[in-house]
Amino acid sequence: MKIIFFGTPDYVLPIVKNIPDLTALVTKKLTESSLERWAKKNKIKIIYDLENIPKADLGIVAAYGKIIPDKVINNCKFGIINIHPSLLPKYRGASPVQEAIKNGDEATGVTFIKMDKEIDHGPIIASFKEKILNTDTTDSLRKRLFKKASKFIIDLIPNYVNKKIKLTPQNHKLGNYTPPLTKKDGFIDLNKTTPVEAGRFIRAMNPWPISWTLLRLKATEGQTYRLKILSAHISENKKLILDEVQLEGKKPVTWKQFKEGYPDFSFSS
Repeated sequence: MKIIFFGTPDYVLPIVKNIPDLTALVTKKLTESSLERWAKKNKIKIIYDLENIPKADLGIVAAYGKIIPDKVINNCKFGIINIHPSLLPKYRGASPVQEAIKNGDEATGVTFIKMDKEIDHGPIIASFKEKILNTDTTDSLRKRLFKKASKFIIDLIPNYVNKKIKLTPQNHKLGNYTPPLTKKDGFIDLNKTTPVEAGRFIRAMNPWPISWTLLRLKATEGQTYRLKILSAHISENKKLILDEVQLEGKKPVTWKQFKEGYPDFSFSS
């Protein structure tokens, strides 16, 4: 059986490694990724152009980053399985893991769907649930989800191809979409956000776009600066404790070091 994988970021590499009969990797042309290095090492064809997709028995997509046209979907005999890191129809779109952490969800998961022409819309093949830890960042949770999905897919592929799985339509009335994030989306006003909400937001924005806030420094006559919040945690008495920060134009430092260097600061809205 010929299988083509569509994906781009490093965190989907566990999926690629567990796909039997993989014949091609379709990815975005960026700085060489771990997926490309693995494909070259294992003599797997690498494709950057959706116009040059060969026919295959099955396609599998995880975090590809582009809309796959109908003609490509139809080129695959059994269609394309989309591996999406949420419990669909909740959190369709580009930032489901961030949204789950930011909203304080106790659990999320991965849903395997048969791709159709709409975004994260097709019928459900299978899914599994995963607890969200109170220390999880988007980076840690996403890696855990795709690692677990890589094991799950070993049995899913033959069962799906041999029609041993009954597909279930999504309840589209419950569907909601999460947008692609930009640097602006990382802004947090610490004067107007509760500690618990701020802690979740900071974890959700790690590793991208990284949360940031504004502050004024008395030494520069109240000029406003951007401060990245690289990590933080919530104390036992529910207070927000900043751990590592980075003032614009400066190197990352601990919060203690920052306060020692800039004792007269105030957060700005």
